Amino acid sequence: MVAAVILSLVLMVVDHRYHHVENLRAALTVITYPLQFLANLPATGSRWVADTLATRHRLQQHNRKLREQNLKLQAQLQKYEALQAENRRLRDLLDSSLKVGDRVLIAELQAVDLDPYRQQLRIDKGSASGVFEGQPVLDAHGVMGQVTHVTPFSATVLLITDAGHALPVQVLRNGLRTIAVGTGRIGQLELPYLPNDSDIQEGDLLVTSGLGGKYPPGYPVARVTRVERTPDRPFARITAAPRGHLDRTREVLLVWTVAPIQLPIATPVETAPEAPAPESGP
Repeated sequence: MVAAVILSLVLMVVDHRYHHVENLRAALTVITYPLQFLANLPATGSRWVADTLATRHRLQQHNRKLREQNLKLQAQLQKYEALQAENRRLRDLLDSSLKVGDRVLIAELQAVDLDPYRQQLRIDKGSASGVFEGQPVLDAHGVMGQVTHVTPFSATVLLITDAGHALPVQVLRNGLRTIAVGTGRIGQLELPYLPNDSDIQEGDLLVTSGLGGKYPPGYPVARVTRVERTPDRPFARITAAPRGHLDRTREVLLVWTVAPIQLPIATPVETAPEAPAPESGP
């Protein structure tokens, strides 16, 4: 036991200082993947049995709701496509860059760790699917976090509410930029760097600003829930609730940001120099 403890300490020091154990950890993850699969098998099997034994009436109700949602989404999609085409035409007129839609991949949660010191979860997609460290992770409602560790068949996601996570955001109403910091509580973020006279109020929607290069701009992050201004403090005390369902979502979206395509810039036409005006006689 003493030898095992000493070996563990040596491996932790070597991994922390020199990062030489990363390949070994990836290899061990591949070896232990069948054990993780067997450990999750009871929960997966119970869900499969519950879905199989669902009543016909319940399935009909669920199917009817899905049809209604599909019809609404198709109507919204038609409007979105019209707006996207109009936006493309306007960018063409302004000789601006054309932003192509982001590529996404659906992943399913394998395990969740929501202790106050480390809020992270594990998903069932890894480097074999193209997942990389620092990749943004979203759900159907907003930003959830980013990938911090990748193995061939799984990845670890750090949630935006983790105490060590910070995210550049901006207020959708007026474009005010700031930083949203995790608090260690699953339903709360803080905005600690806004002065008392900042134009922010309860109910404002916070979206990703795109600064820092991690998250693409425009994705919803949180909604401001409290703004407290006190004269004895230089900064306002502001809290926000994440839009993503961090404690309920079972499927997430992995996002690849597609680089914008730069449109050709027209070169100015060279004109011949004007002849000097003749001098007038006396």
